[in-house]
This record gives sequence, C-alpha cells and structure tokens, in this order.
Amino acid sequence: MAKQTFTTGQVLTAAQMTSLQQTAMLGGSATAKTASFVLVAADAGTTVAMSAAGATTITVNTGLFAAGDTVFIQNRGAGACTVTAGTATVATAGSLILPQNDAGILYFTATGAATFYDFIQTGATSPLTTKGDLYTYSTSDARLGVGANATVLTADSAEATGLKWATPAAAASGLTLIFEQSYSGATTINVDNCFSATYNNYHIMNTATMGSAATFTLRMRVSSTDTTTNYVNQLVVGDNTTVTGYKNPFGTDKTFFADASENGVCSYTFLNPYLTKETVYTGTAGYRDGSNLVNRFVYAAQTTNTSYTGFTLLAGQAATGKVSIYGYAI
Repeated sequence: MAKQTFTTGQVLTAAQMTSLQQTAMLGGSATAKTASFVLVAADAGTTVAMSAAGATTITVNTGLFAAGDTVFIQNRGAGACTVTAGTATVATAGSLILPQNDAGILYFTATGAATFYDFIQTGATSPLTTKGDLYTYSTSDARLGVGANATVLTADSAEATGLKWATPAAAASGLTLIFEQSYSGATTINVDNCFSATYNNYHIMNTATMGSAATFTLRMRVSSTDTTTNYVNQLVVGDNTTVTGYKNPFGTDKTFFADASENGVCSYTFLNPYLTKETVYTGTAGYRDGSNLVNRFVYAAQTTNTSYTGFTLLAGQAATGKVSIYGYAI
C-alpha cells in the first residue's frame, strides 16, 4: 500500500495488515504505467510497474519523499525503462536501465537523494543472442553482433559502443615502385633520398646504354655525401667463352655495379641500406655487345654501420638510362 500516517490507538483492518505485509515483501498491488512517468509523493511505499513496447523513463524529483521512503519499480514491457534523475540525485552500483523483467528498489537517503538497487545488477543479464556476439557497452550493456567472415574488430569512436567490424586494410605485397630517376649523357648519377624507414630492403634496376662497353661502379651515399671507404665485393664475370672470378676488382673505395654497351641492364637486392648496420647487395648485371653476351654476378658490402639515404653511380663513359627503386613489403 501507499505510505500511510497512523495515529496512536488506531486499529488496522485485516485488509490493511495484509496490504502492509505484501508491501514489506515487495508484493501487493502495482500501479501500472504504459508511458514515461514522473514519480509523485503518493508513490512512496508502492510498486510502479512499467509495461511499454518502447523505451520509457521514470523520473525522480526532489522534495517529494522523506529519508527511508522506498519505491519498488518493475519493468514488464519489452522496451527498456530508465530510472532518471530529475531534480533529485540517484546513485547506483548497478544500472539505472531496466530491461524487460528486471526490477529494483529506489531508496531515499534524503528528500533529494536516492540510491537505486537494481535487482539484476550490471553483468548479471546478457544481451547476447547469437553465436559470435560480443559483450560491449555504450550507455548500458550492449550486444555487438558477430562480423562477416574475414572482418576484424576495429576501434571507432563514432560507433555507439566504440567498436565495429571492418574489412582490414589490404597489406602491401610484392614490390612497390618508390623512386625512379632518368639520366642522359651522364658519368655521375647521384640518387638521393630513396632509402627510408618505410622499407628495410630494396630492389634496384638500372637500364643504360653507352657508346661502347664500360663499367658502372657504386658508392653508398648519406646527406648528399659519398662514402669512399670500406667496400668489399666478389665478382664473377662470364661471356661467350670464359668465366672468371675477382675479389675487390675496383679497390675498397667503391664496388662494381653494372656494365653497359647495347641494352645494358642490372638487377640487385639491397639489404638494410637505411638501418644503421652493414649494407649488403647481391645481383646480376649484363649487356649485349654485338653477338657477345657479357654477364656479371656480384656480392658486395659496405661494412660501415651507417644509415644510408641514397647512392651514386659512376659511369666509365657518358651513359643514358634510368634507375628504378622498389621497396620490399617484408
């Protein structure tokens, strides 16, 4: 029953005693509500039962209840019912949102302050319904349905729960052309700012023509300055008739890179040029001089632990061509 004021000597009827007992046991008759509702003073000691298909609120204002008053709130409807602080303050250790078939007691500690004791409490009821669902939170416990195959869970502050399923960005694969430089009638080709922290390893191709057979050599380069010491390389030379091996054929101030005459080409893999460690490259170079096929295989290293940003090609005579640099996405 609603909160009563009794007088000394008053005799209660059996019906009143039964109602008081039911109220004390959180039973008794309930005031049915089907729409959002603002509590009134007469609700003290009663049960307010919300039954609505959509979301509703029960608003709590100050100055209506005394310390020790209680209101039992049920939600029988499919729509969530939210206990809302109007001019009063409402504290809770659970949730102020009651899903269907949840209930709680609003207990007033002062005329303008109450604590809401949610019977189910946070985490005791699950919004999950389907295989693969995730338990998340927005303003209340929430369900994030499983994503499509091959999607990944992604943080997104624009989403209600801060999470979403998304197709992962395509990973870089193979070789990516990151730098190209053409040259014409040149004997020195400076290639700057082609190495960076984006890639550890690089594939370099050089195509060139010269008036007659001549050699390209290479120096590593940093801050537009060539490094002229600490080079080593082993070179295997082959043509139509012989195969010969050499060690450091150009000394230690540079290494072999390519030959050119007609349709000269080379292809090399550079390991760790930008990292502060030894730089190694291996590959092949060759050209056709009339009917004579000339080829080279080289293993070379710059043994100084230096972070290089580029390199210089030194041509034995004026050359025309293009150098292309690819980054390895590994």
